[in-house]
Amino acid sequence: MTIEQITIRDFKALKDISFSPGKINVFIGANGSGKTTLLESIGVLSAAMTDRVDGNSLSRKGVRLSAPSLYKSAFKDTIKSKTMSFEVSWKDDATEENYRYNVHLNAPNDDNVWRYHSESLFQENNQIWGRSGRSKENFDNTVGMLLTNQSERLFPVKAAIEPFRNYAIYQPFTAALRGTAPDLQQTIPVGLSGGRLAEALDEIIHEEDGDYLVGNDSDVYLDDILEVIDWADSISIGVPTKERVNAAVSVSRRVLEFRDKYLKESTKFTAYDASEGALYVLFMFCLALHPKAPAVYAIDNFDQAMHPQLARTVMRKISEIVQQKSKTVFLTTHNPLVLDGLDLSNDNVRLFTMNRSNKNGNVYIERIRVSENLVKEKMSLSQLWTSGRIGGVPDLL
Repeated sequence: MTIEQITIRDFKALKDISFSPGKINVFIGANGSGKTTLLESIGVLSAAMTDRVDGNSLSRKGVRLSAPSLYKSAFKDTIKSKTMSFEVSWKDDATEENYRYNVHLNAPNDDNVWRYHSESLFQENNQIWGRSGRSKENFDNTVGMLLTNQSERLFPVKAAIEPFRNYAIYQPFTAALRGTAPDLQQTIPVGLSGGRLAEALDEIIHEEDGDYLVGNDSDVYLDDILEVIDWADSISIGVPTKERVNAAVSVSRRVLEFRDKYLKESTKFTAYDASEGALYVLFMFCLALHPKAPAVYAIDNFDQAMHPQLARTVMRKISEIVQQKSKTVFLTTHNPLVLDGLDLSNDNVRLFTMNRSNKNGNVYIERIRVSENLVKEKMSLSQLWTSGRIGGVPDLL
């Protein structure tokens, strides 16, 4: 499934936006510009298209559960829409057929259950399936019906959109990555906050001809990842022992163990004592390489614990892996140097700025392309961003 366009209307601050994603999509913008809301809108679309939209399904995807009245756009001097609209267009990688799915949803009541007003599926602009509450047929407005339909003509479509079912928004949290705090949304292979990181890495690190590789069908060497964590000589996964973990510290049953290249070879320590930046790096690589990780996912503020130069290096390496694995990833950041790890000459790698209109507060989105004029500036992307040349910065003066 190659996503070609996503359109959101009347969801929170997203009155009417549309964008065409690549494989790696980075969103920048001021605080409150709608970056997280955009990730959440994709979560609502994923739930509506593949299951149902309620508190449970949205929580599993990392979408914040707002008060029901806050989901639908309610801008001043604007007529409030009756429904929220979500649409995605994609190409089936196997058949190269083009499809478009749209759904209109009513805001939930106090039961946190969203109601379907209508949903439709188009193939090459011809509607091949749909339903509406205005039809005379039985209409369960609490469940999406696309994947439950038994029509043979929809079987290829259902197979193509299956990767979209597991879309989730990850927000790594240091304590969960260390294994000292529970992950409130534990999923496979890792939780939305980074829980079960040690177990997930243990599942994909294996030895081959004397070298350690990461990923079941990958040629990514563990040493290449460790080069990013410049102080680490090796990592392993073990069980907590009193020699490694203080007895007063509660940790998970499996723990990451590090060996610092500057310390004696016999000296090891666990994730509890390791640099938190190293844990965020391993989390990023784990999601990109684990075969059970979603094919489409988002990470909100992925670089929050990384040094700017580390984040730039990780961005460059993760971009390569995501394209190799044909995944689709949505990332938000406030770190200018992250942009310098993006190869915008590659159409699979896309950068978007998000801003809010000073007139009415609507969010608008713009893709940043490398033009000849920008090249002539001889400035890095990070410099262009911080100087306000490509947007996505707060207007505080």
